[in-house]
Amino acid sequence: MIMLAEQQSGRSLTVRLAKSDADIAAAQKLRWDVFYGDMGALADERLDTPGLDCDPYDAVCDHLLVEDQAGDGPRVVGTYRLLRRSVADRHGGFYTAGEFDLSPFLSCAAEDGELLELGRSCVAPDYRDAGTIQLLWRGIAAYLADHGVARMFGCASFSGTDPAAHAAPLSYLFHHHLAPAGLRARAVDTRHVDMAMLPLGGYDPRQAMRLLPPLIKGYLRVGAMVGDGAVIDRQFNTVDVFMVMPVEAISHRYMSRFGAAA
Repeated sequence: MIMLAEQQSGRSLTVRLAKSDADIAAAQKLRWDVFYGDMGALADERLDTPGLDCDPYDAVCDHLLVEDQAGDGPRVVGTYRLLRRSVADRHGGFYTAGEFDLSPFLSCAAEDGELLELGRSCVAPDYRDAGTIQLLWRGIAAYLADHGVARMFGCASFSGTDPAAHAAPLSYLFHHHLAPAGLRARAVDTRHVDMAMLPLGGYDPRQAMRLLPPLIKGYLRVGAMVGDGAVIDRQFNTVDVFMVMPVEAISHRYMSRFGAAA
C-alpha cells in the first residue's frame, strides 16, 4: 500500500492510490480541469459526466493521487493512471493501443516480466513544481516494487495538433532516443506522422532538447526511448509519442531518491 508524505511551505502533500469511487472522481475532476480547461481538449457533447474526464479504462486502472492535506480538507492536486498488463489482458487491452501498434512490443517485452502503462498524468497549475512531481514519482517507484514491474510505457504529449511546430524536438527524439526494434511500437498506419522531419544536422540538438515538454524530459532522464511515429490527438489537442522505460535502466541513485520512503 502506498502512503508517502512531504511537507512544504504552506502545504502538506501525500501520495496514495485511490480507494473509492469518490477518489477516482476527484482525479477525473482534476483531469478535466487540466485537459479541457487549461490545454484546450474538446469535450464530447455526448458525455454523461460533464466536468469529469472519464473513459472505460478508469474502472480497471489504479489511480495514483497526490493530495494537499492543508486547508479545509484533502484536495487532489496531481494524478497518474496505472494499468498493469496482468489487468489489461483481462479487460480489453491497453489505452495506448488506440494510437500505436503494440503487438511487437508486447511480444518482446513479455519476456522481461510485468508491464505498466502510465497515462492521464496531470498536476494542478499551482502545484507544478519539483516537490509535487517528485512525490508522484516516489509513488510510482513504490508501485513498481510492489508489483514487480519490469517496464513502463505510455503516450507522452506535445501541446497542439501541428507536428511541424515541434519539428526539432520530434526529430531529436527520433534520431537520439529511438527504441530498439523489438521495443519500438509504431504509430498505427492511419495516424502515423513521421517524427524525423529534420535530418541530423538540420537542427540544434541542445535547443531541441530544451523545447521538449517537461514530462518527456523527465522520462528521458530515467532512460526512456521513443517509438516510431507520432499521432495527432485532436480531442486532447496534442501530438503524442510512444515512450518505453525499462525499469532496470533507472539508475540506483534516481530510484533511491524517489523510492527511499516507499
